Amino acid sequence: MRAEIERVLACGADKVSVNSGAIKNPDLIGQAAKRYGDQCVVLSVDAKRVDGSYHVFLNGGRVDTGMDALEWIKEGVDRGAGEVVVNSIDTDGVKKGFDLEMLRDVSEIVHVPVIASGGAGGVQDFVDLFREIPDMSAGLAASIFHFGEVAIPDLKQVLREKGVCVRL
Repeated sequence: MRAEIERVLACGADKVSVNSGAIKNPDLIGQAAKRYGDQCVVLSVDAKRVDGSYHVFLNGGRVDTGMDALEWIKEGVDRGAGEVVVNSIDTDGVKKGFDLEMLRDVSEIVHVPVIASGGAGGVQDFVDLFREIPDMSAGLAASIFHFGEVAIPDLKQVLREKGVCVRL
C-alpha cells in the first residue's frame, strides 16, 4: 500500500484516500501521515445503519465489517487522518438528500474536515447540508453532475447567495 501512496503522490495528487487498506492495516494511516503529513491522508468510510448504530462496510457496501463507524472514524483521525469522507450507504444513489444525522454525529466527534457523500439529488440538498451543519467542509456528488442534472457553476452561485463560502 505504501508504494501505491508513493506512486499517486508522485503523479501529482495532493491527497490519498484510504479505506479498505486502512481497515486491514490501521497502522497505514499513521505511517502515511508521518511520512507525507496528515493533511495528505483522507480516511474514506462507507457507513450504514445496522441495529441502531453505524457500521463500516466494504466492497461497495456489500460486506459489513461489524466495526462501529463512529469509533473507526475517531480512531482513524487519532491515528493521523487529516480529513474524513463519509459516504452514507443508506442515502447513496437515492437522491433525496445527504444523511444529515450521520454527518452531524461524525462532525461532533472529530475536529478535522469532514466531506459529505451520498444522497445529493439537487441544489437544495447542498443548501440543506451547509445550513444544518455549517462546519461541514464539503459536499460530494457524482451522478447529478455527470448527467447534467445540476451545473456546478449554478450550484456554486446558489450556495454563495445562501451565505455558504464557496469559490466561484
